[in-house]
Amino acid sequence: MVWSPETPFNDLPPLPPSGVDLEPRRVLKATVEARAALATLAQAGKLLPNPHVLIHAVPILEAQASSEIENIVTTADELFKHADTGGGDHATKEALRYRTALFAGLTEIRRRPLTASTASLVCTRLHDRDMPIRSVPGTRIANPGTREIIYAPPEGADLIKAKLSDWERFVHSQGDLDPLVRMAVSHYQFEAIHPFHDGNGRTGRILNILMLIEAGLLDEPILYLSRSIIARKNDYYRLLRAVTVEGSWVDWVIYMLEVVQDSAESTLRKIGAIRSCQEEIGERARAVSAGGRDARLLTVLFEQPYCRISTVVERCEVSRQTASTWLHALAEARLLQAFKVGRDLVFVNHEFLNVLTRDD
Repeated sequence: MVWSPETPFNDLPPLPPSGVDLEPRRVLKATVEARAALATLAQAGKLLPNPHVLIHAVPILEAQASSEIENIVTTADELFKHADTGGGDHATKEALRYRTALFAGLTEIRRRPLTASTASLVCTRLHDRDMPIRSVPGTRIANPGTREIIYAPPEGADLIKAKLSDWERFVHSQGDLDPLVRMAVSHYQFEAIHPFHDGNGRTGRILNILMLIEAGLLDEPILYLSRSIIARKNDYYRLLRAVTVEGSWVDWVIYMLEVVQDSAESTLRKIGAIRSCQEEIGERARAVSAGGRDARLLTVLFEQPYCRISTVVERCEVSRQTASTWLHALAEARLLQAFKVGRDLVFVNHEFLNVLTRDD
């Protein structure tokens, strides 16, 4: 069958692609570099005084960036503001569900291997409603600018389930492919299957992180992958399509390996900036407030940069009066900024937020 963008790609070939060397020399070179960057990142994350700061922060940044790829636009500041309440406007709530879906998938793969059911769970959590496999025909993907049809995914629930079963077998096949190459190839296939009515891109990018964790290349979801994709968003879509149209697998794999390496290196720089920020704010806080000498308070201020008095009461096991005194002292010293969000008084660690959201 000759591929046509307006005809459902029911003959999407199974994996691995027939007759294609997925690991020529330049792929192997890029793989070594990406793996080295990932290993350095994983080790640096463990050496943070409080690794949970990164585990809390990066999924929120990833949620904002991955949602932006799909034109769901909010800011990291809005996400941190509403991270512990689930509030905000529609785009903010939708992006926060990305974090929920990521951690739901992470919990799932720590119980059992990643499967098509994991993908369904992730997509369901993204939308906060059941997301069954597509069964209604007529799905077409168009260029957002020109509205030209550029791809028609396979149709029919039974066929889509069969394609997902093949995808699942490839994900766990015992061949010699490096896990990073396997992730890149699997990501293309998942997006080409397009199993759900909506949310396939975000689901697929969460699955990328889960595959790296399942393969032992990361311990926690601390890779800020989508920011590097945004920086090369046109290449992302162009190279996905080139696999479909021309079978350009190697160029796609190289692109994904470069994204992993770039993401690992930028996250590593972010860790260095976080360490410096923690040390500086900790030293200044100890000089102006008794609370600054409480390690639990400093932990809270970095895990939840939008901090409420009630959070300090719960996490630090102190009275409301003590928690209020600590936070107001830090605000008076301009380490925090206090303002109202609804009925709550919120204390914001803006210096830390600036570190998290700036491009390093």
